[in-house]
Amino acid sequence: MTTVKSAGTAGRILVAGGYGAVGATVSSTLGAWFPGRVVPGGRDRARARRLGGVRVDVTDPGGFRRVLDDLGDVAAVVLCVEPPDAGVARICLERGVRLVDVGATARLLDAVADLSATATATGAAALLSVGVAPGLTNLLARRAHEAVGGAEHLDITLLFGTGERHGADALRWTLAGLGEGATASPRRTELPGHGARTAYPFPFSDQHTLPRTLGVPEVTTRLCLDSRPLTAALFALRRTGLLKAVGRPRALRSLTGALHRIHLGGDGFAVRVDAWRGDRHTAYALTGREQSRITGLVAAHATRELLTGVAPPGVHHIDQLPALSALPEALAAHGVALRRLVGGGGDDRPCSPSGTDKVRRGN
Repeated sequence: MTTVKSAGTAGRILVAGGYGAVGATVSSTLGAWFPGRVVPGGRDRARARRLGGVRVDVTDPGGFRRVLDDLGDVAAVVLCVEPPDAGVARICLERGVRLVDVGATARLLDAVADLSATATATGAAALLSVGVAPGLTNLLARRAHEAVGGAEHLDITLLFGTGERHGADALRWTLAGLGEGATASPRRTELPGHGARTAYPFPFSDQHTLPRTLGVPEVTTRLCLDSRPLTAALFALRRTGLLKAVGRPRALRSLTGALHRIHLGGDGFAVRVDAWRGDRHTAYALTGREQSRITGLVAAHATRELLTGVAPPGVHHIDQLPALSALPEALAAHGVALRRLVGGGGDDRPCSPSGTDKVRRGN
């Protein structure tokens, strides 16, 4: 990788959760682009210090404020762990510190988005929906939305690999989502490299944010796993209502620990976004390996853009920043493959470099 010269924003980059499943990629990638400026942080003091970082706890706003005071010259903070509220985001934006949040919980993203006036007042920019889902899903949704001339409905389908060793926070978040009730129906969808799969409604934050950022009236998000037996088992448990028990800490720890030991599938993932407007239909699909690694790469690219680009002050979702619209193509070097599914069916082909393929009517 080549070193990126900052366009005027010097200072350190604090990566909270900087040694975890996502944060390690963020720290190493930014470290190559901005040598000597990345500070990994986490609650494990010894582990953070071995990496040249600091102890930081996003559940302790007072302690987080002291860390920023001690470092003194922080230009950006990347949150690779999810705080309980928007307190840490507020601290950053009130100081004019740029913020990238890898979180995926709708209510927390909304709470940070409500700080846009604060960010604008201090000249800071914050970027949300940064990862695979939300993140790359948002970027594909914008392409599909624009390709049909303004979508009336978006369907977002995700397949995650169960062979990848995900972080405990990611597993807890997934289990909490499974415990929520479903308002849509399952849908059978063709996913490149995985065939026809049944995906089930899942409360990814995209379905809450995209109606606002794109103006699409209806957005539905669904999930399946590469392991068919595990997909069937988890969503069967949801129908029984037993997964609502994961809201209790002891049950959540037990089930998270059990899933952490299960590796039935591979480490591949797939994303598909379908858009409809009347009789117009198009779809884009993206595949890759190691979801946590790709999430970290998306976050690193987003951070670089905030530091060296021209992102306006305020709080934005990734699909609102045109400079990142070609990020799926930029990740090709890391094994990410983007395809346009012609007419939304199985006849697929690679996207053009600009991602502006013409839509074919019908299915």
